[in-house]
Amino acid sequence: MPAAPAPGEPRAPKEPLWRDLVGDVLRRERLAQERTLKEVADAARISMPYLSEVERGRKEASSEVLAAAAHALGLGLGELLSLAQGELTRRATVSRGRSTAPYNGLCLVAA
Repeated sequence: MPAAPAPGEPRAPKEPLWRDLVGDVLRRERLAQERTLKEVADAARISMPYLSEVERGRKEASSEVLAAAAHALGLGLGELLSLAQGELTRRATVSRGRSTAPYNGLCLVAA
């Protein structure tokens, strides 16, 4: 367990939980398709309250449940996990204060 920071020392940014990332991706994809929780839960053959809890990061879903939810949204399990990994990378970069903008090849040098 990491040591607590000394008084006055800034805390390290909190790592996001995987269940939060996956839930965010599922919700974002569902809303982008303008589908209800009920529609997706029925298509995935999981309960609507359970899908809601997964989307909110309250439940740690099994790979079978994640695959069913992903397929109900027209995604493969690999795509869902790849989107969640991209979100993790984006959040980690932002929390460290680094730009998420891609490098465009421009380099300035002070003389």
